[in-house]
Amino acid sequence: MDTRITTSAAGRAPAAPAVPVYPLSLRVNGEQHQLHVEAWVSLLDLLRDRLALTGTKKGCDQGQCGACTVLVDGKRINSCLTLALMQDGRSITTVEGLADGNALHPLQQAFVRHDAFQCGYCTPGQLCSGVGLINEGQAQDRAQVRELMSGNVCRCGAYPQIVAAMAEVMKLPDETNHHDKDDHAGARIGTVPA
Repeated sequence: MDTRITTSAAGRAPAAPAVPVYPLSLRVNGEQHQLHVEAWVSLLDLLRDRLALTGTKKGCDQGQCGACTVLVDGKRINSCLTLALMQDGRSITTVEGLADGNALHPLQQAFVRHDAFQCGYCTPGQLCSGVGLINEGQAQDRAQVRELMSGNVCRCGAYPQIVAAMAEVMKLPDETNHHDKDDHAGARIGTVPA
């Protein structure tokens, strides 16, 4: 096999072929965007690198931590696991789009009241996942909140406060045995520490 690089008559290396881009139409936080993107661009990278919406975090980049959770047509997804082109025509809500002007979303307000964050890295994903969970209407008690939020990791261990904030917004009753105390540092909301 010949591995030599051939040059043009002018002595320059040939130009690399153009990378194909594809049209993409998205409504992000209520604003319409007409874009052209390469086929391999994830929704996460599009939001952060092309639209400068850096509230959505890149954690594991493998769908394991939930830091990149956003809402697509009101449903929560890990934006690192979906290609931007797969969301053509959809409505995306990031943490930047939860507030209404200067008025925080009720879940954001509850996170503040319950001190449901420490370092803050997971908070955008926790908030988007929480809003999605509220919209789904599936969780009827704190145990279900813990289970249905288990895809979002908080390495600081703010799980009891996150569950308390969710319960407040969802108007869930207090638990008499306070299972939230089992949710400590390093354990996901829906798992028991080893």
